[in-house]
Amino acid sequence: MSDLQTQSSPSAEPASRPNQGKVNWWRWFWLTFLVVSLAYAWHSFYVPPNSVAWAKNYASAQQQSVQSGKPIIIFFTGKWCVPCRIMKRNVWADEQVTASVNAAYIPVMIDVDAPGAAEEVTRYGVGATPNTIITDPQGNVLQQKAGGMSKGEFLEMLGKVNPAP
Repeated sequence: MSDLQTQSSPSAEPASRPNQGKVNWWRWFWLTFLVVSLAYAWHSFYVPPNSVAWAKNYASAQQQSVQSGKPIIIFFTGKWCVPCRIMKRNVWADEQVTASVNAAYIPVMIDVDAPGAAEEVTRYGVGATPNTIITDPQGNVLQQKAGGMSKGEFLEMLGKVNPAP
């Protein structure tokens, strides 16, 4: 009798797993979905390094601007700001932008959540990030754009100021 039981159990085994192929397909689907989602999340938050000669803070940027006569570009940002990260990746990391900014401007990046940023945030009325402001050496606004922008829009904004090199 034990021989009959062992012989009959292999034939019953395939009938107990009729959906095995569908389970594997769903596993691969969800695994692929997870990998693609993680890759997209990494890409959204990845910010490459740039070669922009950032001033340490607004006071040092203003001092450099007065000495050189170059306008100041103030980029208000936040660590949590996704459009800011997109601008850092697509605009600030671009070689043409870096060359244009380093040649004719004094750039400073201000984190709106930093303890010392309240004075500049209030002075320029920054209510949202990203916010890009170009000022003269005395701090008077020449151009201002709230929200994210593309490389072309940013270079157009620089062209409107047209500083003397």
